[in-house]
Amino acid sequence: MELAEIQDGNTVILNLKGDIDLQHSPKLRTHLQTKIQAKTPALLVNFTEVSYIDSSGLATLVAYFQGSRPYSGKIALACMSPRVKSVFDLVRLSEVFPIFPTLDEAKASLAQG
Repeated sequence: MELAEIQDGNTVILNLKGDIDLQHSPKLRTHLQTKIQAKTPALLVNFTEVSYIDSSGLATLVAYFQGSRPYSGKIALACMSPRVKSVFDLVRLSEVFPIFPTLDEAKASLAQG
Protein backbone atom coordinates (compact mmCIF):
# COMPACT_ATOMS: atom_id res chain seq x y z
CA MET A 1 0.00 0.00 0.00
CA GLU A 2 1.13 3.50 -0.81
CA LEU A 3 -0.21 6.73 0.63
CA ALA A 4 0.16 10.33 -0.40
CA GLU A 5 -1.20 13.35 1.38
CA ILE A 6 -2.41 16.68 0.00
CA GLN A 7 -3.46 19.69 2.08
CA ASP A 8 -6.54 21.42 0.64
CA GLY A 9 -7.42 24.29 2.96
CA ASN A 10 -8.49 22.75 6.28
CA THR A 11 -8.95 19.34 4.65
CA VAL A 12 -6.26 16.71 4.40
CA ILE A 13 -6.75 14.45 1.38
CA LEU A 14 -5.20 11.04 1.86
CA ASN A 15 -4.75 9.17 -1.42
CA LEU A 16 -4.37 5.43 -0.90
CA LYS A 17 -3.11 2.90 -3.43
CA GLY A 18 -3.07 -0.89 -3.24
CA ASP A 19 -4.41 -3.26 -0.62
CA ILE A 20 -5.26 -2.24 2.94
CA ASP A 21 -4.67 -5.51 4.72
CA LEU A 22 -2.94 -6.97 7.76
CA GLN A 23 0.46 -6.37 6.20
CA HIS A 24 -0.17 -2.71 5.32
CA SER A 25 -2.72 -1.43 7.84
CA PRO A 26 -0.05 -0.70 10.54
CA LYS A 27 1.51 1.87 8.19
CA LEU A 28 -1.91 3.48 7.69
CA ARG A 29 -2.64 3.34 11.44
CA THR A 30 0.63 5.13 12.23
CA HIS A 31 -0.12 7.82 9.66
CA LEU A 32 -3.66 8.32 10.94
CA GLN A 33 -2.41 8.57 14.53
CA THR A 34 -0.28 11.56 13.49
CA LYS A 35 -3.46 13.15 12.12
CA ILE A 36 -5.20 12.60 15.47
CA GLN A 37 -2.24 14.11 17.35
CA ALA A 38 -2.33 17.12 15.01
CA LYS A 39 -6.11 17.40 15.54
CA THR A 40 -6.74 17.41 11.81
CA PRO A 41 -10.16 19.06 11.41
CA ALA A 42 -11.18 17.22 8.22
CA LEU A 43 -9.81 14.10 6.56
CA LEU A 44 -10.86 12.88 3.12
CA VAL A 45 -9.69 9.37 2.28
CA ASN A 46 -9.50 8.72 -1.46
CA PHE A 47 -10.05 5.04 -2.26
CA THR A 48 -9.76 5.41 -6.07
CA GLU A 49 -6.76 3.06 -6.27
CA VAL A 50 -7.65 0.71 -3.39
CA SER A 51 -8.47 -2.75 -4.66
CA TYR A 52 -8.99 -4.56 -1.34
CA ILE A 53 -9.58 -3.88 2.35
CA ASP A 54 -9.75 -6.44 5.16
CA SER A 55 -10.87 -6.29 8.78
CA SER A 56 -7.54 -4.84 9.94
CA GLY A 57 -7.96 -1.97 7.49
CA LEU A 58 -11.52 -1.39 8.68
CA ALA A 59 -10.34 -1.43 12.30
CA THR A 60 -7.71 1.17 11.45
CA LEU A 61 -10.34 3.52 10.05
CA VAL A 62 -12.63 2.92 13.04
CA ALA A 63 -9.72 3.73 15.39
CA TYR A 64 -9.21 7.04 13.56
CA PHE A 65 -12.92 7.79 13.73
CA GLN A 66 -12.96 7.20 17.49
CA GLY A 67 -9.71 9.09 18.05
CA SER A 68 -10.90 12.16 16.17
CA ARG A 69 -14.23 12.45 17.99
CA PRO A 70 -12.89 14.28 21.11
CA TYR A 71 -11.85 17.26 18.97
CA SER A 72 -14.81 16.97 16.53
CA GLY A 73 -12.66 15.82 13.64
CA LYS A 74 -14.53 14.88 10.50
CA ILE A 75 -13.80 12.11 8.00
CA ALA A 76 -15.21 11.29 4.59
CA LEU A 77 -14.41 8.37 2.29
CA ALA A 78 -14.62 8.67 -1.48
CA CYS A 79 -14.28 6.86 -4.79
CA MET A 80 -14.61 3.24 -3.63
CA SER A 81 -14.79 0.41 -6.09
CA PRO A 82 -17.94 -1.72 -5.80
CA ARG A 83 -15.84 -4.51 -4.25
CA VAL A 84 -14.43 -2.29 -1.49
CA LYS A 85 -17.80 -0.58 -0.89
CA SER A 86 -19.44 -3.98 -0.46
CA VAL A 87 -17.08 -4.73 2.46
CA PHE A 88 -18.21 -1.53 4.21
CA ASP A 89 -21.84 -2.38 3.48
CA LEU A 90 -21.47 -5.95 4.72
CA VAL A 91 -20.28 -4.88 8.16
CA ARG A 92 -22.56 -1.83 8.17
CA LEU A 93 -19.71 0.66 8.38
CA SER A 94 -21.35 2.54 5.52
CA GLU A 95 -23.77 3.67 8.25
CA VAL A 96 -20.87 5.07 10.31
CA PHE A 97 -18.65 6.62 7.64
CA PRO A 98 -19.93 9.10 5.08
CA ILE A 99 -19.03 7.51 1.73
CA PHE A 100 -19.21 9.53 -1.48
CA PRO A 101 -18.89 8.52 -5.13
CA THR A 102 -16.63 11.49 -5.99
CA LEU A 103 -13.94 13.58 -4.31
CA ASP A 104 -15.87 16.78 -5.05
CA GLU A 105 -18.95 15.51 -3.19
CA ALA A 106 -16.81 14.44 -0.23
CA LYS A 107 -15.04 17.83 -0.15
CA ALA A 108 -18.37 19.66 -0.25
CA SER A 109 -19.70 17.58 2.63
CA LEU A 110 -16.63 18.25 4.77
CA ALA A 111 -16.78 21.97 3.95
CA GLN A 112 -20.41 22.14 5.13
CA GLY A 113 -19.51 20.74 8.50
